[in-house]
Amino acid sequence: MSGFSTLCREEGASALWKGWSSKLLGYGVQGGCKFGLYEYFKNIYGDLLADRSKKGLVFFLSSASAQIFADVALCPFEAVKVRVQTDSTFAKGLSSGFPKLYANEGFYGFYKGLLPLWGRNLPFSMIMFTTFEHSVEVMHRKIIKRKREDCSRAQQLTVTCIAGYAAGAVGTVISNPADNIVSSLYNKKAATIMQAVKNIGLRNLFTRSLPVRIAIVGPVVTLQWFLYDSIKVFNGLPTSGGLRRHILKDAELVTP
Repeated sequence: MSGFSTLCREEGASALWKGWSSKLLGYGVQGGCKFGLYEYFKNIYGDLLADRSKKGLVFFLSSASAQIFADVALCPFEAVKVRVQTDSTFAKGLSSGFPKLYANEGFYGFYKGLLPLWGRNLPFSMIMFTTFEHSVEVMHRKIIKRKREDCSRAQQLTVTCIAGYAAGAVGTVISNPADNIVSSLYNKKAATIMQAVKNIGLRNLFTRSLPVRIAIVGPVVTLQWFLYDSIKVFNGLPTSGGLRRHILKDAELVTP
């Protein structure tokens, strides 16, 4: 809370909304790519690794593959957002920030944070999707004790929300060090990743902004899963979670 009060005192309440357009559009594009491509890659890797014991590997590979492409789409928006939030003289928002960043730094300016962004988001995505998948499975098997197909729409979406929050919180803890490094690089407090790590310190790398990030990212990830699964449910599709059934059946048939 001290961070919020300091920001409001020094820059006014409007500072809380700096970079909102970049955040909204950027993460909208990224979310569409990430969730859609995750399903696509999950089917591909599921066909290649048709084995119950390799479900975790399928989730890891699928989420990593989807996140790589999603971050390429996100990176320009993220670059503008951080500049707007950290430099009050840079630009007022997305429409003025894009051309100014390109004029000052060229095309490279939009993507110089891509590697750190991958470093932050790949672990987050891999842990988040895998946690979500296992949370859904545990809830249906241990708590509800009913298959997803036997549950109502409301029950399915409730499972999605609970699993989504758990996935967001766990993913945030894993990705927090990389998030601090990305912020340091974008804010020009460090020129390299190693310099950023040295400046921040090992302990702060894991703990700085962690409660705030969990408080923010948990609900955001929950909302993303809820919206995504709501669209699926109201189009006659089941909610997310698990591999295609015929893949698991084929795996069972070849198991001696």
